[in-house]
Amino acid sequence: MTWVQVKLISSMATREMLAELAQQFQEMADCTVAVTSAGGLDVAKRVRQGEPFDVVVLADNAIDTLVGAGFLAPGSRTDLVRSGISVAVALGAPQPDVSTEAALRRAVLAATSLGFSTGPSGNYLLKLFQRWGIYGEIQSRLVQPVPGIAVASLIARGEVELGFQQLSELMHMPGIAVLGPLPPAIQSITTFSAALAVASVQPRLARQLIDFLASPHANAPKLRHGMEPA
Repeated sequence: MTWVQVKLISSMATREMLAELAQQFQEMADCTVAVTSAGGLDVAKRVRQGEPFDVVVLADNAIDTLVGAGFLAPGSRTDLVRSGISVAVALGAPQPDVSTEAALRRAVLAATSLGFSTGPSGNYLLKLFQRWGIYGEIQSRLVQPVPGIAVASLIARGEVELGFQQLSELMHMPGIAVLGPLPPAIQSITTFSAALAVASVQPRLARQLIDFLASPHANAPKLRHGMEPA
């Protein structure tokens, strides 16, 4: 049997889910799946620089941009999961109420430091803080790690008092307590999608992998890792 390799790159939010599903897929197919995960901005940069990958998984708008730029195959975008933003503190720290928009706003104003990512959730939170009219007041307390470094890790080390990130990136980190999702009235849902790289050297297997990632067989792992099937 000849084993070939399918190369997949994704942002950090889908890392754990894709690692589990890739293992399942390679047990079914005559291939191995190499999963690389990095900050979303870095993933897009690496794809644009011509690094060889077969499948790319990013937020849907980032996928569309790379399709439009000619790096991903037109018509290949396949939505995989929907993911919301959650709030966390260090394990054992006081747990403020974040169940309503007003309560969360009070918690943000009271926190000595606030962590948020460079991904879709971070962009949304900056706009939210601006809409609340508190950005100028809290700007000096905002902590944004470099792409690929989880906000959850800063919370666990005590470098951030209140942190925001996709639930999938918070739920597996030891040393933190997830307070819950953003209140429904202000929640922001990101859709993560897969697409075929134009330069793929294994397009048949890559398309099979994308189909598997979008199939009902993948639903249980998606839910287990804090995401909803798209």
